[in-house]
Amino acid sequence: MAIKVIAQRREVKLGKNPGKKFVMRPDLYIPIQEKKVFAEASTHSGISAGVIKAAWDAAGEVLRTWATEGHSIPLPGLGTMRFGVRSKAVEKLEDVKTGLITVRRIIFTPNVDLKDELKNTSIQITCLDEEGNVLKRVTSGDSGEVEDNENGGTNTENGENGQNGQSSESEQGNQNQQGQQTASTYALTISRTGVGSATVTKDGNAVTSGTSLNEDDEVEISITPAEGQVPTATVNGSEIELTEDNGVYTGSFAMPGQASTLIINTGEGEDDDYDPNA
Repeated sequence: MAIKVIAQRREVKLGKNPGKKFVMRPDLYIPIQEKKVFAEASTHSGISAGVIKAAWDAAGEVLRTWATEGHSIPLPGLGTMRFGVRSKAVEKLEDVKTGLITVRRIIFTPNVDLKDELKNTSIQITCLDEEGNVLKRVTSGDSGEVEDNENGGTNTENGENGQNGQSSESEQGNQNQQGQQTASTYALTISRTGVGSATVTKDGNAVTSGTSLNEDDEVEISITPAEGQVPTATVNGSEIELTEDNGVYTGSFAMPGQASTLIINTGEGEDDDYDPNA
């Protein structure tokens, strides 16, 4: 078992050293249908798929109820899940209001066994040229370090009434403050390849190429790919996880603290200038 990664040579126009570079992204995985999960679980447990589905649906209802009541919910064999918010911090009591909340979050914390499984899984990298021809294949020799999504920094943003507020991540009323930096905005360059369609938004408003955003602004992507294709999206070469629902793929990312490039591949086709209304 191994995680498959593609390293493809492409023109990188931003950064200190623009030019042709190999940019990594996870190889495409075909979404597994829900019924296949139940069928496989039935094979391993001896319990009928129908009974497993009924139990799974009931457990899902309990998870949603308890999570919205503020509980951290165990996901047996996987870890825990809870809800949280990302928000600005203010000094004055009168400035505290729900408008300080910038995004609601679903936070998944993997357990030790799952993290060890990922740490010990090898990564196979396939190197491609610009046309997709295989140049070589290598097996990773990285440390296997797994990112801890519980830890995050804070940044200073422009607050209410022109004052500087401190941005923090609040989860069920707790603030995690680990540093400050000067408020800045960064340009997001957007390019699209393929014959499908895509929209990029922030807080429901269209984001066009060249738009300036604050660090950690939540950017949402919606892609309708070419028929039979699975789309991809990367920010500065890092793959964005996409979720499929009825043929539409959605995902999001927090704006990095630097000028960044979002590349959307909607399927097979020629390069195309990004149109937020496409």
